[in-house]
Amino acid sequence: MKDRPLNLVISIVIVALSALGGGLAGILFRVAVVLPLQDGVRAEWAAWKSRENPLASQLVSAGENVAIAVQKGEVRPLPGSLDEIPLFNSNSPEWVKEEGILLSTFPPYGTYYPDAHLDYPLRGEFELFAHHFVQNPPDGQTLYLGILVYNPNLEAVTLEIDRAASYLLEPDAPFQEKPPMVKNPDGAVYSGPGIRAVDAVMRGKRQPDFPRRLEIPPEESRMLLNQPIPVKGLQRQVNGRSTFMRLNSKLGGDDDTPADVYIASLAMYAKIHPDGGERAPELIEWQRLLDTGNLAQPRDKVPTPPEQTGGQLIYSRVAGVQIGSKWEADLVDSGRDTLAIPEPGRGISYVVSTVRAGTLGTGQIQAADLAVRYPDTAYQSHGNYGVRYDLTLPLFNPAEKTQVVTVTLETPQKEEKLSEGGLIFRQPPWDFPYFRGTVRLRYQGGWGREKTSYFHLWHRRGQIVDPLLTMKLKPQETRRVEVDFRYPPDATPPQVLTVRTVE
Repeated sequence: MKDRPLNLVISIVIVALSALGGGLAGILFRVAVVLPLQDGVRAEWAAWKSRENPLASQLVSAGENVAIAVQKGEVRPLPGSLDEIPLFNSNSPEWVKEEGILLSTFPPYGTYYPDAHLDYPLRGEFELFAHHFVQNPPDGQTLYLGILVYNPNLEAVTLEIDRAASYLLEPDAPFQEKPPMVKNPDGAVYSGPGIRAVDAVMRGKRQPDFPRRLEIPPEESRMLLNQPIPVKGLQRQVNGRSTFMRLNSKLGGDDDTPADVYIASLAMYAKIHPDGGERAPELIEWQRLLDTGNLAQPRDKVPTPPEQTGGQLIYSRVAGVQIGSKWEADLVDSGRDTLAIPEPGRGISYVVSTVRAGTLGTGQIQAADLAVRYPDTAYQSHGNYGVRYDLTLPLFNPAEKTQVVTVTLETPQKEEKLSEGGLIFRQPPWDFPYFRGTVRLRYQGGWGREKTSYFHLWHRRGQIVDPLLTMKLKPQETRRVEVDFRYPPDATPPQVLTVRTVE
């Protein structure tokens, strides 16, 4: 279905009546819309007429077969900021078509192509993200993704692998449509390899393929990853691999002194045995590629310079080291240690993963800065793939009556300024999924008991979705809610975390 502009004349009759009864389950919205609806949309519309989500009562016509809801309420920047933990971010070129260097922080000295090396050592705690795909490789060859670590020190280095996961698109984690929200207590629900990898790391897992420690002798290299991206036997010769790790480099022995290491992600086709079979490249072959190879071609689109204000905006893909892997914040009112829930029927939304030209009226860009990057790749880590958002909401009910409040992670229409005076949602939503990944929810339940829930979300842009949590707050009561997730690869920013008080 073709998108309609948002400034079309709005024509509608809305009747929103609330049935008697307590709590969210007692609310019923009846909506009468002057719209020519096709059969498929009409069926969806009938379902929306009895939804418990308050936004369903605000849907208004924006053209044939399309309805718009404008969520009134305050939109706030997210408190806090990114930490200083670096993240090795290898995501360009996303589609690898030739052998070569994907991202190298090695020094350029003695290499054939010095510009392919960014000369940036990593030391102590850092994280690593590598996310690449292949399509129709020559003769169906298997492409290998290699991650090489070099110890430049005069004594051994221990690389601690605290958490690590690496998954293929096929068969490990295919892109598949999922329900908008489904419980995911053990990580069995996923919708892509990057999504599955960051979910595993969020849960503190390390796959058995990865050792707890990697010992690297002085002035030597070791392979941190040497894994295939096979296409043979697949109906479509398309596959990908996503890897995410939390690492810590220390001088050998029991010393906790941080140690410099250099890291490179590389792409190489499988080597062929005399009998025609494939084998994985060996360390010496990866080292030769690092020393003599150039950046993998072809490159992604060149990004729009930050100083450019007109024309097309291209974010491009990331290949560099970003500064920041965690955003931790307490969502509270200014000068207070609690967040007063809004008036009934209103919401307070905090923006998440905002980018240039998509700050939803806040002016806040959350994309991590890059300490080093290649000139033809992204200027910032747009989308903050893999970054952990750890958000605490101490919800306070200032009223003299019990109120029902909801907490929702949702994806409105991307805007720099709120053109309609609020966040824009649509029925039916725009087709492409903009958020798909797992969110962890921790909160105080009945009798003060701590509860933890995991939900896999699969949201289209502008989709009106159910809340993560609905709870009653007694007069003057405060209850803590924590929303925690790794921003999933292949999600598209921005999102908002909304606290809404039910009418």
